[in-house]
Amino acid sequence: MLNSVDFTGRPFHFIGVGGIGMSALAYVLAKRKLPVSGSDLRLSHITQRLQEEGVHIFWNQDPSNLEFFKPDSSPANEVLSAATVGAPPLSEPEVSRLNRLLSDGGWTSTLPQVICSTAIHPANAEYQAARELGCPIFHRSDVLAGLIQEYRSIAVAGTHGKTTTSSLIGYLLLQAELDPTIVVGGEVNAWGGNARWGWGDFLVAEADESDGSLVKLAAEVGVVTNIELDHPDHYHDLDEVVDTFKTFAQRCQTLIGCIDCPTVRDALNPAITYSLDIHSGADYTVDCITYRPDGTTARVWERGVILGRLDVRLLGRHNLSNALAAVAVGRLLKLDFATIARAIATFEGARRRFEHRGEYNGILFIDDYAHHPSEIRATLAAARLQAKAWRNPLRRRVVAVFQPHRYSRTEAFLSEFATSFDDADVVVLTDIYSAGETNPGTVNGQQVADLFATHHPRVYYQPSLKSVSQELTEILMPGDIALFLGAGNLNQLIPELMAFYQCLEQGASQGLCNQA
Repeated sequence: MLNSVDFTGRPFHFIGVGGIGMSALAYVLAKRKLPVSGSDLRLSHITQRLQEEGVHIFWNQDPSNLEFFKPDSSPANEVLSAATVGAPPLSEPEVSRLNRLLSDGGWTSTLPQVICSTAIHPANAEYQAARELGCPIFHRSDVLAGLIQEYRSIAVAGTHGKTTTSSLIGYLLLQAELDPTIVVGGEVNAWGGNARWGWGDFLVAEADESDGSLVKLAAEVGVVTNIELDHPDHYHDLDEVVDTFKTFAQRCQTLIGCIDCPTVRDALNPAITYSLDIHSGADYTVDCITYRPDGTTARVWERGVILGRLDVRLLGRHNLSNALAAVAVGRLLKLDFATIARAIATFEGARRRFEHRGEYNGILFIDDYAHHPSEIRATLAAARLQAKAWRNPLRRRVVAVFQPHRYSRTEAFLSEFATSFDDADVVVLTDIYSAGETNPGTVNGQQVADLFATHHPRVYYQPSLKSVSQELTEILMPGDIALFLGAGNLNQLIPELMAFYQCLEQGASQGLCNQA
């Protein structure tokens, strides 16, 4: 097995290539003209984007996928026929391209580097086949760590806000014409997905702490937004989380940290600090703050000197803090404040981060990834800002629709979840999204709803997504903000609900609308 990831031409094969973190890495490698393939269980816009860059995808996770890489492999159309049962047929150009690679001794001249995420279980058949063949096997964090070493890298870590902050920093460097490479855990319209490849010297990466792999990363600039316990499936307590962030901090050349989080301030002692408290003594701070339903404005200070006004289109305190982190990075890179401010003022955010999906029959539908109590409080506070300015004075309700994510997280933070919905007028709960965890039988959606009801006057529980959808067709009213919260599949309901309320808005028959 190799000691490090090889970026000189050896092929890559991603098991579960359609995942948000895996696909970003596969995209960058494909843009670098490296041979990349992968497997996944379903077609999506993410896998389609990879295919457009020449990534071949097998539509199952089967040992036969790796037959393609054997030196004595059959022609590609024969090998792939067994690995793509039920998938869209290969086009003639793709079959031709794969056969040409095979005949040229391309991908099959050596076994591929097989890339997995923590989501791939060791019992996975394709993973087992890779081991038996002797393929070098790496975690996706190993690929990211290798890429970080090849660039002037900026790695953004933190329990909350890292997707928005890393996307904002990437967008800032893009607007500053530094042509960065960007790898983040969310999709951004500015570059059409969760990754961008550039010719410039900089790489901006979201750095994930969930499985402890954060300790592998050694960036030129590290950013830490906050530290909390969020993954009790991996960490026993906050001290273990802090140890992981300490290792990351020590491996970065310069650490930028938010000292509004006492744990960041006390445990990491960042070289460059930022804070929303003007009296904190931070290097970067703000005053004259105005939180509005359409964004935030503030005056920015740099070590006691006024830099100027900052306009942020994203809502809430947490996003002002994320923007201030981008200011700190930009100034460290010697960008002038006018350039920084112009970029931040036009950043629209990442998908599933308070994403406006549509407005029908006077109901605003918002999709948000929040799945931790702190994130939920911040997101609901932002929704409350919008509700205060809602144009219908009779209906200014925030309807929070929540799908708990993971049994371990739900059980560990049950009491915190129950008190996180104060800014919601109505709470609709469904059952827990397992995210691959085995149900321990100690907590379920009904128990969560019962506890919520002891803290909140209007809580509805529906055990399935179908029944949630039906409930929402009955209780939503013009003027409502329907906020879908969670990291699972709850947001699949949004299109059908918007279609239903569009029918009502257009005056279609009740029977037609009820088909949505």
